[in-house]
Amino acid sequence: MNMMVRIYHNPRCSKSRQTLALIEEQGITPDVIQYLDTPPTPQELKEILGMLGMAPEDILRKKEGKEEGIADLRGDALIGALCAHPRAIERPIVVNGHKAALGRPPESVLEIL
Repeated sequence: MNMMVRIYHNPRCSKSRQTLALIEEQGITPDVIQYLDTPPTPQELKEILGMLGMAPEDILRKKEGKEEGIADLRGDALIGALCAHPRAIERPIVVNGHKAALGRPPESVLEIL
């Protein structure tokens, strides 16, 4: 089971660090994906959004979206833009098998572990 847990992580983000620590406290060693260096593909992001039950607009960081000029995009256009500008993706996102959760607050990921 541990091999199935992935965290889309930004080590500079306190919520992301707290979420990673919480996962590790559960005895799980997740696959850590530093998504700023290795962003998801549009297909991967679509799958993650499906697991989250969210639209691309729901994971757009507003300030970064404006700075990147992608705040007004919707649907597939926004998915492509988020993959091209990953700093605008809300973080962290944790995936376990066919379930995903946004680590805001970090404890929200416990229900999928």
